[in-house]
Amino acid sequence: MSKKEKKLVGVKEIARRANVSIATVDRVLHNRTGVSEKTKQKINEIIKELDYKPNHLASRLATAKTLRFYTLIPEVSEETEYWQVPLDGIIQAENEIKPYNVEVIKLFYDMNDKNSFISQSQKILQESNIDGVLLAPAFIKETIAFTKVCQKNDIPFVFINSDIPNQKSLSYFGPNLFYSGFTAAHLINYLITEKDEVLLLNISKDIESDHHILRKEEGFINYFKKEQKKAILKRNIYQTDYLSVKTVLLKLFEEEPDIKVVFVTNSRVSLVAKFLEEHGKRDVFLVGYDFLKKNIECLNKGTIDFLICEKPQEQAYRGIKTLYRFTMFGEKSDKDYFMPIDIIHKENQRFYRN
Repeated sequence: MSKKEKKLVGVKEIARRANVSIATVDRVLHNRTGVSEKTKQKINEIIKELDYKPNHLASRLATAKTLRFYTLIPEVSEETEYWQVPLDGIIQAENEIKPYNVEVIKLFYDMNDKNSFISQSQKILQESNIDGVLLAPAFIKETIAFTKVCQKNDIPFVFINSDIPNQKSLSYFGPNLFYSGFTAAHLINYLITEKDEVLLLNISKDIESDHHILRKEEGFINYFKKEQKKAILKRNIYQTDYLSVKTVLLKLFEEEPDIKVVFVTNSRVSLVAKFLEEHGKRDVFLVGYDFLKKNIECLNKGTIDFLICEKPQEQAYRGIKTLYRFTMFGEKSDKDYFMPIDIIHKENQRFYRN
């Protein structure tokens, strides 16, 4: 008897015992909708009783059906090289699963332009064959609108880098953003005295809609409130070019000469490092995010003291592999897979990997 015949006999026997159609058993085996919880439980009990193990991989290869996963992340730009790192993780996972009839279609949006996100997300939804989506959400409202359609159409999706609360994602791979900011504050607390001022700096064109930044800011400020420390200075810089950052900082340091530590909530920390170096402010500690070439150069020069890193390449890699294993084998990952919050400095940076 061939493997195919054995599989058919197994499915037929399960259907016979459960008094349902083969199609209903198939829905349960592939985690598809349209089966009541009572029937699903009955079928799963029979599957367990028979110790039936479907060969999803063989089935997929036999049908020659191509799985199509879509990724939607910000594009790599001169402004920030950060998104090259998750893209490397996507490509790494893609190369591993490509032999099993899997295609990964990579789409990108401008993280300073909500309309580009809307356009690209609509492009995905216009496709007829969508087996899963990996998404790095930058805009809360627009992301929710997109994922609601995914839920309605039974399209599984995973978040990386930043989570959006109360969305029915398959998984989230990234930092616990609140505790990322909390950790940064705890670190900085060792660097200051009572008279020192701490500056929290957000550098982004759409800060009010950026869940990633807002949650880290919340965690950072919450730490100092909990410790009953002084209030934190906070500034938002909405233009992300160096001249704009420099203009704001010149005025700020003139008004607040006791600033001892600057905390930048994203990867644009190298802009602040450039300012501190140009203006000879070597007694100011600088803490920011992400293990990127420009930031590492500043770390080695001593213009950045600490980088907080959250393994963006691994986030994207795990996200694609989770979509694959869920779609192919019905395996579920943890709802939240939090990345470690790593603190990198000049001496240990040579051993770190994203």
